[in-house]
Amino acid sequence: MRRRHAHKDEEVEINITPMLDVVFIMLIFFIVTTSFIKETGIDVNRPSADTAEKKERGNILIAINANGEIWMNKRKIDVRSVRANVERAHAENPEGSVVITADKESKTDTLIQVMDQARLAGVQNVSIAARTDTD
Repeated sequence: MRRRHAHKDEEVEINITPMLDVVFIMLIFFIVTTSFIKETGIDVNRPSADTAEKKERGNILIAINANGEIWMNKRKIDVRSVRANVERAHAENPEGSVVITADKESKTDTLIQVMDQARLAGVQNVSIAARTDTD
């Protein structure tokens, strides 16, 4: 009995299209469901407070370093432009709050000016970040 072999020149192809479809769908799912973390752009040595409350997230973050420089969205800004930047960020998210992270060596005058500019921008919920004992 002789075995008959099918055409030897015919190659077997694996169809990977369904696998690629699944990979692209998963990629889109992860991109859509990812929450993006907003950062100010600098590290600040915050003072500690016994009454500090942990906030899950602040929508508009402003940082003041020890030299009095103001940072927002990873770029240095002037105190006169805080209001315009906060207005723009608040227009994107009207329910947002402002969280100011000031270095413990920064001047209170700078902090008050930034708070005033944030409130003049129409945001009533302005908070100052502090370290808790667990930080």
